[in-house]
Amino acid sequence: MTARFGAASDRAGAVVIGGDYQGLAIARSLGRRGVPVCVIDDEHSISRWSRYVSMHERVPDLRDEEATVAALTSLAGRRDVRGWVLFPTRDETVAAIAEHRDELEPLYRVPTPAWDVVRWAWDKRNTYALATSLDIPTPRTWCPVDAAALEHVDVDPPYVLKPAVKPRFLEVTKAKAWRADTRDQLRDLWTRGVEIAGPGGMLVQELVPGDGCRQFGYCSFFKDGRSEGTMVVRRRRQHPPEFGRSSTYVQTIDLPEIEAMSTRLLQEIDYYGLVEVEYKSDPDTEELKLLDLNARTWGYHSLGGRAGVDFPWLLYADQTGLPTAACHTAAGLSWMRLVTDLPTAVLELRAGRLDVRGWLRSLRRLDVEATFSRDDPLPMLAELLLVPYLFAKRGF
Repeated sequence: MTARFGAASDRAGAVVIGGDYQGLAIARSLGRRGVPVCVIDDEHSISRWSRYVSMHERVPDLRDEEATVAALTSLAGRRDVRGWVLFPTRDETVAAIAEHRDELEPLYRVPTPAWDVVRWAWDKRNTYALATSLDIPTPRTWCPVDAAALEHVDVDPPYVLKPAVKPRFLEVTKAKAWRADTRDQLRDLWTRGVEIAGPGGMLVQELVPGDGCRQFGYCSFFKDGRSEGTMVVRRRRQHPPEFGRSSTYVQTIDLPEIEAMSTRLLQEIDYYGLVEVEYKSDPDTEELKLLDLNARTWGYHSLGGRAGVDFPWLLYADQTGLPTAACHTAAGLSWMRLVTDLPTAVLELRAGRLDVRGWLRSLRRLDVEATFSRDDPLPMLAELLLVPYLFAKRGF
């Protein structure tokens, strides 16, 4: 890929697909290093207001695979972005790029893995099968093909229902997963879920108790069987509190066990690129159980730059032939997305799991806020103005 476009130059930029706070962090990481950045989005984008975004394109649809490829192909024909590095921020754009690498590689540097790798992250049935083959613990999981098969779910409630493939389910329900506290509720929610996810598309899992404080993330730029940049975090708070669609407050930690398990998983599929692997600790056994594998950047990746691992830059540098050195984040640093952490904190206060003093303490010790930046203030103001739109569009 690098050879096709030659060595890095001041014309090699980045195309960020998705302009929310995650894409904004990519634009800032690269823009501060003088890399030109184009953001393409199908939503109202806060990144368009960033001083570090050179170009912004609003397109009709980035959720449909063919529409995504058409938008990227059109962009390359109309703008001087050939040879730029693609940075997808959503699962559906990762899948579209992986499926159409042959069409996109003549136009862009494509760091997204091929489909035979991405499929392990795209479909959670594949994810859990892979983990099981490597003796990596997961919650007990069933994939009922019909309502009768629900009788084979041989654990007591509560249950977790989640889609095998997330994007469509998230778009319709604004939820990552559902909780069922009875057998009747399990049947009702499973039936409703299948109407969205399709036959065989809903998974049933045992509930691993605990809130976000028991969830951990392994984050990496992974290449040639090892991590070139590593960050491990604990989710202190998430939104919604039980089945978080996104982190709202995280802290870096040292946890060698999670690094070892994740390395085995990624080596098995010969993974390349940026990746987040999510785990939850079982309060009864303290065993870490794999929940998710995300073949893209993640919401809090901007904490990496503050903690010593600038993930977007590592990927960009590798794609354009610039030197990098292996790095690991320091422990004890924190990230928050205030616009979602505030309502989450209110819920936690009402539930008695947080006190006002504890929340204020997390603000005082904050190292990175998702959208606030002294040298780039407009995106945060734009996000505040867009709160009603984001709530309606994404459920936040």
